[in-house]
Amino acid sequence: MPIEEIRRRLGLRPVINVSGTMTGLGASIVVPDAVEAVAAILTEFVEMGDLQRRASTVIADLTGAEAGFVTASCSAAISLAVAACMTGPDLVAIERLPDTAGLKDEVVIQSGHMVSYGAPIEQAIRIAGAKVVPVGQATSAAAYQLAGALTENTAAAVYVVSHHVVGYAQIPLKIFAEVAHARNVPVIVDAASEYDLEGFLADGADLVLYSGHKFLGGPTSGIVAGSKARVRDVYLQNRGIGRGMKVGKEGIVGAVAALQAWKTRDHDGIRARERKALDCWVEALDGRPGIIAEIAPDPTKNPLDRLKVSVNPAGSGAQVERDGRHVLRGAPARTGSGDPEMAGLIYQVSQTAIPFYTRLEKDVRTNDQDSGPNRSDANCGA
Repeated sequence: MPIEEIRRRLGLRPVINVSGTMTGLGASIVVPDAVEAVAAILTEFVEMGDLQRRASTVIADLTGAEAGFVTASCSAAISLAVAACMTGPDLVAIERLPDTAGLKDEVVIQSGHMVSYGAPIEQAIRIAGAKVVPVGQATSAAAYQLAGALTENTAAAVYVVSHHVVGYAQIPLKIFAEVAHARNVPVIVDAASEYDLEGFLADGADLVLYSGHKFLGGPTSGIVAGSKARVRDVYLQNRGIGRGMKVGKEGIVGAVAALQAWKTRDHDGIRARERKALDCWVEALDGRPGIIAEIAPDPTKNPLDRLKVSVNPAGSGAQVERDGRHVLRGAPARTGSGDPEMAGLIYQVSQTAIPFYTRLEKDVRTNDQDSGPNRSDANCGA
């Protein structure tokens, strides 16, 4: 089946993604190396343990960790990592979860990190049977509050790195890890969409969790990195609650191929193309009544920029409303099933500021009929 026909054959509209690697939009464009690897392994039998050992070698090479493995998603990795911190390698305890009788079962997390990435992170923690213990308030947290939340029943401390979290007055990871480690509490870092593959372990994390299908451009998967003992305990959860979160051979091979491709990717070239596309949007939106477009850096310091489109209350109400819909849902209007839909961060509309992000892994095809920011004469994404 020709690639360009797959969405049409399934009755799906083309999507011009200006939201970034969002799960609801299919996450990422999978890199060619991963596509090739997945296609090759699908027709073969393989010993999954050996495949995970190969994945561990690649993960360790890129992250500086002692070991790693691939699971179904980063959300699954959160649940498995929490479970591992409660059970250790005890197979009886692993099979008994989510019953935590006799186990340390409290997990601390800053209130400002209790976000939803499509589901509440607290739920990913509770799935393992753990109890969530908030630290501080949503708008601030301090080291003394973390220390006060740690008890003899604390199994783990979860730290979230994301543009979703409160971006100020939170405990830095180094201090968070120092306080937790003083009480022998392991630190789990949820770094699902972060480009930094080494810094979180260097700053004190015991386990770092990534999405394989976000910035890496692999198939749906989660990546766990850490010490051999910690990773072993997480991997053993596949004999318990992790059974329903198992990853297939294609997920493992695809994630490994994406990691290997990451080492040789032209990161500077990709960022230059992404920035050129954002500059095009700024130019296209310039002068529209009620619309202010500006380029903003990524809030977690990833090497990418975002387009912030603000709705100016002083502008023309009708023009703002019309252009706001145009910016969010795209051009042209829905005149047929083949018209492309441009998906932005719809949930941000009520805040009057709409962030956009471009991820260009392949050439962007535009419609010559487009009259909006993605019109072909604007040379976006070239």
